[in-house]
Amino acid sequence: MTISLTDFLNQLANPVFFVTTALTLGVILVNGWTDAPNAIATCVSTRSMNVRKAILMAAVFNFFGVLIMTVLNATVAHTIYRMVDFGGDARVALIALCAAMFAIVLWATAAWRFGIPTSESHALIAGLSGAAIALQGGLSGINLSEWVKVIYGLVLSTALGFAVGYFIVKAVETAFYNVDRTYAYGLFKNAQVAAAAGMAFMHGAQDGQKFMGVFMLGLFLSNGRADVGVFVIPVWLMVLCSLVMAFGTSIGGYRIIKSVGMDMVKLEKHQGFAADLAAVFCLLLASVWGLPVSTTHTKTTSIMGVGAARRLSCVNWKIVGEMIMTWILTFPGCGLIGYFMAWLFIRIF
Repeated sequence: MTISLTDFLNQLANPVFFVTTALTLGVILVNGWTDAPNAIATCVSTRSMNVRKAILMAAVFNFFGVLIMTVLNATVAHTIYRMVDFGGDARVALIALCAAMFAIVLWATAAWRFGIPTSESHALIAGLSGAAIALQGGLSGINLSEWVKVIYGLVLSTALGFAVGYFIVKAVETAFYNVDRTYAYGLFKNAQVAAAAGMAFMHGAQDGQKFMGVFMLGLFLSNGRADVGVFVIPVWLMVLCSLVMAFGTSIGGYRIIKSVGMDMVKLEKHQGFAADLAAVFCLLLASVWGLPVSTTHTKTTSIMGVGAARRLSCVNWKIVGEMIMTWILTFPGCGLIGYFMAWLFIRIF
């Protein structure tokens, strides 16, 4: 099942659906603030690109990531779509979904305000789960067979991201040990740009699918359909999500670029290349396997691995500690906000 752009525009006359759509787009916008800048943080911090050009590049490759990966393999979107069960009452389910989106915007905006790259993926999952639990009155609102993929993704995005970043930078430094420094400087400046483009592509492939899965859920619920199991994501929705995400990056990305690319570890060009390449590899694996991983976790842990490969003191562990604390608090924090927002919205509307 799918939906045309004309049908979508007609459904905006439904006030609840209009609010849900606005909040979903708000979550995508905030994702542009907090997640998309991770894709370009390293190439900006190593001065391989200036911020304006890097943002434009991220916007373009985010779009192609959403479009191409969704056409080839949309399993991440389907995983998010099936992760929770809002029950058979489509009207109440739509209200709960609206509450979940509201909770995610609150949580992510607060994290952005302090320049901490919180995981929008985990905020999305936590907010949806909290709202579903409130609606169903218990864990029956959670599809554990799909939810367990989050745990697999968490391991992949942290442990593997760190390890791959560590070994790639070691391999690069060994291979180029006797290479002329001026030549290597120019080579890795260009390689850093290419790797950052790949990172932006994979960010779109991962996070774009997650939000499109939620968008499709809202569309079907607004039609009174709480039983749709198979769907096709329309191209117009891919374009819309990409544009909104790119706009978010352009208006709020610098705070996160500074925290991830400048404050956490001071990177040289070959190190930035290694961090991006490691993150691209891990995100590609996750997308192929249909695991909803955090692009924030993947990129930041790959940077940690690159920094630790030189020596542990190269990593600003205070910044790392703040990030980890935010990551730990995301599931219970955003989940509780989603729970209480759903409880409140259902009683009000």
